[in-house]
Order: sequence, then C-alpha cells, then structure tokens
Amino acid sequence: MIREVEGDILLTRAQVIAHGIAPQDHFDSGLALALRERWPSLVRDYRHATQSRAASPGDIWVWAGVDADGATRRIVNLLTQNMRGEGPAAKPDKATLENVGHTLKALAQYVQKEGINSLALPRLATGVGGLEWAGVKPLIHQYLGGLGTAVLVYEVYRAGVQADEQLG
Repeated sequence: MIREVEGDILLTRAQVIAHGIAPQDHFDSGLALALRERWPSLVRDYRHATQSRAASPGDIWVWAGVDADGATRRIVNLLTQNMRGEGPAAKPDKATLENVGHTLKALAQYVQKEGINSLALPRLATGVGGLEWAGVKPLIHQYLGGLGTAVLVYEVYRAGVQADEQLG
C-alpha cells in the first residue's frame, strides 16, 4: 500500500527511511545532508564500507543506528546516481531511471527479506537527482506497490511537521 503524505520525513514513525545518493556521495545536499546532520555516523560508516567494497549505481546500502529516543533507525541508501569524473575529484551526477529501477527492486527484496512493515521515502531522485516525478512515481508503484508494506511517499516537505502517516 502506497500513501502520499506531507511533512518532515525525519519525523517519520516508519521502520525504514530510504533515499537516493551517488556512489561517492558527500551527503552535503538535500535529504542526505539532513540525515548526515542527524546521524553523523551514517556517513562515516558509508565511507568505511565503500573503502572495502566499491558501491555501484543500482545498489543499496543499509545502515542502522540509534535514534534520539534510543530506538533503532534503519536507513536504506539507494544508489540512484552515477558519478561524474574519477577519483577524489569525482562529483555526483544526475540519477537515471534505470538506476532507480534497480535500486527499487533491491529495496523491495530487502523489505520482503527483513519483514519490514513500514517504509518512508521522498520523491526519490527528483531533487538533487534531477529526474521528473512523472517518470519515477510509476517505478515506485511497480516495485513497492504490491509488497503488503506501508510505503509512505513524502510528496511535500514541511520542516518540523509530523505527517499523517496512519501507521497502526
């Protein structure tokens, strides 16, 4: 079940937050920056993990940490973007629908394998990723719509506002 909501995804009560990044992302803009500010160890752990195994567009990388209230917070980083350039000077490039499809397929498999009952994600790859929502939205429905999991798509960002998620 997919539900579109308005509010601040950082305040979600969903079990998992998913968002798009690039393989060598600096987590310095958009939702990635907000996640970095809230959970600094997310970025350190991502950099450490990618030093031992390079991340590729289309992959997912799952992180778990402790929230302010002591609860475990899981974040699934969806590698929706390519990189422009090589080495330390490389910069995140725009997302592609192909990468989004691959990451959503991997996310769906993760949700099923782990028994996730609720998932929150933004309008994936439409901010920094540069894609049109009209192209991404059908992919979300295709890969996540039939999971039997509450999928909350944060259509409109409202800082500090708890969304009406209707999670039981």
